[in-house]
Amino acid sequence: MNKPTIVESGIVDVACGTNVRIVMPVNVYGCTLGDDCFVGPFVEIQKGASIGSRTRVQSHAFVCELVTIGEDCVVSHGAKFINDRFDEGGPAHGDKSKWKATIVGNNVSIGTNATILPVTICDNVVIGAGAVVTKDILVPGIYAGNPARLLRKL
Repeated sequence: MNKPTIVESGIVDVACGTNVRIVMPVNVYGCTLGDDCFVGPFVEIQKGASIGSRTRVQSHAFVCELVTIGEDCVVSHGAKFINDRFDEGGPAHGDKSKWKATIVGNNVSIGTNATILPVTICDNVVIGAGAVVTKDILVPGIYAGNPARLLRKL
């Protein structure tokens, strides 16, 4: 019988501002966390991701490479970011040149179980629970649905 390879999760090579709180267990590595950030349990934040000051990343969220999140944001429970759009009908299989970046502005709230594809989201936006953001959001407002649509301007 073969034995599995065990890889420990944890906090490795993270550039942290002041007063950052991280609740274990997490897998947070090679990223940047601004002042007063909070990272809940069972979160993964991958290398190169950047989380702005006073932003909360709640439990079970996934923030992949090439994601930048602004200040004063909330990434709610189970929210996921995607950097591979499967543009050629399948995964990039490690070819990072096919990945795309996501930029989230300041004062953005992303609801529980929302999925954010590689897009730009402006400041002052609310993304509803379960929404799937497939296109850039350039107008402050409340967005929900699959695909996410503007419900009301803020």
